[in-house]
Amino acid sequence: MIGLSKENNSDEIPVDVISETNLSSKEYDPPKTSAEELLKLLDLEKQKSSEYEEKFKHALADFQNLNRKTQSDIQNGVNTKINEFILDFLKIYDDFVRAKEVFSESKINTDGLDSILKNMDSLLKKYNVIQIDALGEIFNPNLHEAISIITDPNLDDNTITREIRKGYISHERVIRPTLVEISKKG
Repeated sequence: MIGLSKENNSDEIPVDVISETNLSSKEYDPPKTSAEELLKLLDLEKQKSSEYEEKFKHALADFQNLNRKTQSDIQNGVNTKINEFILDFLKIYDDFVRAKEVFSESKINTDGLDSILKNMDSLLKKYNVIQIDALGEIFNPNLHEAISIITDPNLDDNTITREIRKGYISHERVIRPTLVEISKKG
């Protein structure tokens, strides 16, 4: 064992202390660095530090961009699934609206259907699903889908004369265009 005698059973490790007075000039030679050399070394370290700081800033920016993109992708995925559900829901909603119209024409009480439709409207509003109002508007291919044309000299071209099926917007995107009938001047 280094520095331990066989007779010493304690846990202490003996250490030989060398002081400057015990050293000869050949044993201890302190580095001789001038102030100019130290300044060069300091400048070199400052440069390295600056490079590391730039790398860190780039890595942080990359992380922030990745985080934003990930959050956006997650939100878009959630919105897509909600929109798919809403489109299926709208088919049922349309059936209830048609049933109400048929019952109303037959003079049958529609209070129950009115209540259900009111609840459905509340659900659509809760999820920011907005009806596209088209009647009387000018045809917009981003919001409407024309499926018939009528000739009417009293109306401007492309005026929507009838809504055949309501359209809807969700999360600022058209999830279902309004099916419309438009006019042409004769």
